[in-house]
Amino acid sequence: MWDYTEKVKEHFDNPRNVGEVESPDGVGEVGSLACGDALRLTFKLGEDKRISEAKFQTFGCASAIASSSALTEIIKGMTLEEAERVTNQDIANYLGGLPEKKMHCSVMGREALLAAIANCRGEKAPHEESDVVCQCFGVTRKEIEEAVRLNRLRSVEQVTNYTKAGGGCGSCHEEIGRIIERVLAEQGAPEGQPARLSNIQKMKLIEKTLEREIKPALQADGGDIELIDIDGAKVLVALRGTCRACAAAEVTLKQYVEQKLRELVSPELIVEEVR
Repeated sequence: MWDYTEKVKEHFDNPRNVGEVESPDGVGEVGSLACGDALRLTFKLGEDKRISEAKFQTFGCASAIASSSALTEIIKGMTLEEAERVTNQDIANYLGGLPEKKMHCSVMGREALLAAIANCRGEKAPHEESDVVCQCFGVTRKEIEEAVRLNRLRSVEQVTNYTKAGGGCGSCHEEIGRIIERVLAEQGAPEGQPARLSNIQKMKLIEKTLEREIKPALQADGGDIELIDIDGAKVLVALRGTCRACAAAEVTLKQYVEQKLRELVSPELIVEEVR
């Protein structure tokens, strides 16, 4: 069961602006039924050149519907230039946050908005001018680059959460990795290294990764892990349950826990057990 905020639930149960604007000035379509999510956004400009009406039609999960509903509420009253600056994080924040693995719904909303704005201006949508990297879900290079750039993504798994790219056969993982390295390098991070995190950011990301990515796998086998402290690059943990007495505990720590934290948080992290 996904941990949705009350605002996500409310926008899913009572979505705003469902349908299609009559004689729209802008139309944006992204996703496909084959991929599981699809969104059609339409809007109309008033005499003041601001968005006076916006509606959506979405096929997808609760997050997709709530994100689309939130988007239409956010952009009403905006000029095209103002709407163009709305990010997927703005959509997620409006809803009080989204589960990490559902962030692609907010990204889909932004892509539909940019496509609708381009349509209004008589231009091609940004994603239509880029080659497809993930054939399984039809995700383009430009879409991946923008998701990495705006959200400071650091791993293929995060890119999958935000765009669905790489969530199928996996043949595009290597190319996604190269895109991540290049974009982060352009943003000032050394090539092949993640962007530098503040101590608070690192602590929160470690806690989040343990809770969402590591604990469930250990708990499925009767084990568990507890975060004790963080000392620089050292992550001090205590194994619980069956993990505590397991002969392969050291392997679990180094080859699973440590590698997962290095992949999703920072490659410098070292995991040590506190007994």
